Amino acid sequence: MASTPSTAPTGTDRAAGGVQSVERAFQLLEALADSGGIATLSELSTTSGLPMPTIHRLIRTLVQQGYVRQDTARRYTLGPRLIRLGETAGRLLGSWARPYLAELMEATGETANLAVLEGGEVVYVGQVQSRRSMRMFTEVGRRVQPHCTGVGKALLAQLPEDEARAVLGTQPLQSHTAFTVTDPAQLFEQLAVARERGYVVDDQEQEIGVRCIAVAVPGAPTPTALSVSGPEARIRALEAQAGDTSLVPVMSQIATRLGQVLAP
Repeated sequence: MASTPSTAPTGTDRAAGGVQSVERAFQLLEALADSGGIATLSELSTTSGLPMPTIHRLIRTLVQQGYVRQDTARRYTLGPRLIRLGETAGRLLGSWARPYLAELMEATGETANLAVLEGGEVVYVGQVQSRRSMRMFTEVGRRVQPHCTGVGKALLAQLPEDEARAVLGTQPLQSHTAFTVTDPAQLFEQLAVARERGYVVDDQEQEIGVRCIAVAVPGAPTPTALSVSGPEARIRALEAQAGDTSLVPVMSQIATRLGQVLAP
């Protein structure tokens, strides 16, 4: 008589269950991030769709490991151990993007940059500098305000207006040159135009004599922007080119391919 197959979980089944637990843990972390980094258990249950017993078990483990914290109001927040992971991933982002930045620099002859938002500031995480004279003030790791840079405005344009306003804060927008846009209403008009046409311009707003064109990187796991910057006259000459070799179509095509690589 043939033996009856065992119904006990196999090693493969247990492995699959383990993977599911990892997926659900990250699902919880992402739900917490989507809630602004702080939420109650019931809010996490609503946003994640996970059953409450599962959330209790996973949250307890994440708290023990330092990836989640519980505050005095019994709400849960993203924990400090995530900071190191984020910083390391941010540094690697520039390495992954370097071939695309190099391609953009070769296509335009000008400095190519990659930036993300972090703590209300723009952080340059990747760059390939132009071989031509007059290099830019930007460098990898530099932090700047978002309202006065091309990449910053391209990043803000990816956010809902209330989130963009929260990033800018309540203090008056700082002027860096005579061309810096410091009126929030005018800035948000620029962001609306940027969403419609697919790119944004920094016309000497951060540095006199420097023009920057920036586009969003679609599909990236966090708002990410790609830019070309250089002397005003050279960038304007690139913008004036006609056809598929003009600046914005080239940037958009490279940004789309980079986004496909970075997409989770």
